[in-house]
Amino acid sequence: MSRMLRASAVMAAGTMVSRVTGFVRTMVLAYAIGTAALGDSYNAAYAIPYSILDLLLLGVLSSVVVPMIVRAQQHDPDGGRAYEQRLLTLSAVVLIGVAVVAVFAAPLLIDLYTDWAPTSPKYEAAVMLARFILPQLAFFGVGAVAGAILNTRDRYGAPMWAPVANNLVVIGVFLVYAVLGFGSDVNMVSTGGLALLGVGTTAGIVVQAAILVVALKRVGFAFVPRFDVRNARLGEMGRAGVWTIGYVIVTQLGFMLTTNLASAAGEVVSGHGISPYTLAFQLFQLPYGVIGVSVITAMLPRMSRAVGEGRLDDVRSEFGSSVRLICSLMVPVSLLLMVLGPAITVPIYGHGANSVADAVYIGNVLQVYGLALVPFALFQLLLRVFYSFGDTRTPVFIGAGTTAVNAALMVLFNALLPARYVVMGLALAYAIAYALGGLAAWWLASRRVRGLGGWTIGMALTRMYLAAMPTAAVALAAVWVVTGVFTGLGFVNSLIVLAVGGGLGLLLYLGVAHRMRIPEVNSIVGMVAGRVGR
Repeated sequence: MSRMLRASAVMAAGTMVSRVTGFVRTMVLAYAIGTAALGDSYNAAYAIPYSILDLLLLGVLSSVVVPMIVRAQQHDPDGGRAYEQRLLTLSAVVLIGVAVVAVFAAPLLIDLYTDWAPTSPKYEAAVMLARFILPQLAFFGVGAVAGAILNTRDRYGAPMWAPVANNLVVIGVFLVYAVLGFGSDVNMVSTGGLALLGVGTTAGIVVQAAILVVALKRVGFAFVPRFDVRNARLGEMGRAGVWTIGYVIVTQLGFMLTTNLASAAGEVVSGHGISPYTLAFQLFQLPYGVIGVSVITAMLPRMSRAVGEGRLDDVRSEFGSSVRLICSLMVPVSLLLMVLGPAITVPIYGHGANSVADAVYIGNVLQVYGLALVPFALFQLLLRVFYSFGDTRTPVFIGAGTTAVNAALMVLFNALLPARYVVMGLALAYAIAYALGGLAAWWLASRRVRGLGGWTIGMALTRMYLAAMPTAAVALAAVWVVTGVFTGLGFVNSLIVLAVGGGLGLLLYLGVAHRMRIPEVNSIVGMVAGRVGR
């Protein structure tokens, strides 16, 4: 537990700064271009390279590449060095080619992800933005492989801190855009303004990748291009990765349905389209990104080694410790998101080209996403159990079922709800689908590992929820009192609600959980107290 806490703390610190600067990034984005037509165009174009990377690389990295690098380090005579060089070379060549093709296919890609007419200004702006943003595919991919190699060497700092530089670059670009006065009207924005947004976004990824490559060099990794792909174990990677790619394809089809439904809703009610969905989702991902990803990144290599050495008891122990550590903070945060959503989003997004009403709607979507936080985190942890066994097929079927449920619910809610509530319905469908998917994943993973300690984990989660109930009550009381006395949630009112409901509420949770002797919270409190004491 202590080793996981130390490794996770290093990553969490970097991820926290990354997410905070990401907050500032989205704040400046909303201030500069808003969440209506131009904001939708930017967010649609921005999402596409990440979707392509998911298909080609990111899902395969966690499920296939990291375990294969670990095995190469354990069994190859050179400690896996040549294998890592082949991976970097192959990734760079393939992704450069993909980036070139994607730039030319930008109109088709925007048409796939939105429900806009090809003659609309939103569509035309999105296509132009995509052509400036899509070249980042090559740089992001190389950086991702470099980060995976660093993680297998237990070097977690650079992969978690490099996105900070990316965010700072893009923040600077958005500020320049706002100062130069290019505006938020999609009908009036110039080609120069779109170029500034697109090229600046890509420049941030270039800086991020450069930092990771330099960090890899500093740990003694000398990159030598290797084109002997016959020794890259592509057959083994393909057999394992085809299922992961299948899983990613299924999830991306679900994402395409989401963006199409959201973009259609935004055509009916301005400010209720892709942008509120995207911005609320980014906020929802913050706790998982800071806490969950940090723990999972430290957990997967160790779990893979335990599986390779036949230590199933250690696999169960690693999984149980990870679940309890993540949920000890996820549980209160999920309740706070459900109560404080608009109070969180108004100070962040209620400025400039974005109105307070637009920001409140983003907060309403975030409140619904709060329901999904714990199920989503557990779902991701459970998938890593299969990946540690080299099993990439089972997650495909779990993911396909989860996405099918999500898609069916999204279509149902889209048909039943007025357009102004559609994006909130999409978030609710997401929460229900991942809760059901988590149950299926738990049952299958428990059979694989011969038990996951469900009773122990269930009791621990119950105690965490009981400890978090006073926190939710304090947050709800803060919302009622402040909105009742001052009428509404303006900037200052929201900060008061956050200070009382969020700050005091979290302190109350730590105190109650400490008194209830929840070990994970005691470990976190002890680690923080020790650092403060020093």
